[in-house]
Amino acid sequence: MTSEQLKIRTKQYSLLIINLVEKLPVTTASKIVAYQIAKSGTSVGANYRAVCRARSDREFISKMEIVLEEADETLFWLEIISEKCWIEKDSIDAIWKEGNELTAIFVSSLKTVKSKI
Repeated sequence: MTSEQLKIRTKQYSLLIINLVEKLPVTTASKIVAYQIAKSGTSVGANYRAVCRARSDREFISKMEIVLEEADETLFWLEIISEKCWIEKDSIDAIWKEGNELTAIFVSSLKTVKSKI
């Protein structure tokens, strides 16, 4: 997968997260979770764009670790939403699957670059 394809994919993931947030119930707790997942989920795509501008392997690693951290945090918030039964499981499963696939890609990219230095 090229970096351009991954840029598109991470942006689409951000949109999936935004759509999910818009479906959450409006309670004190869900507002907090909505804010957190909106931040982490959209940060995946935004920070991946920064990865693409890295000027060195070390900078790539540093920025990619941020992307990985945001992706993992988003998976955590998806678990919370699922366990609270705020959204139908089927709706969350597709986003969960995409988040896991993106996380696997980020981990693989990190391992590849780290093995070079």
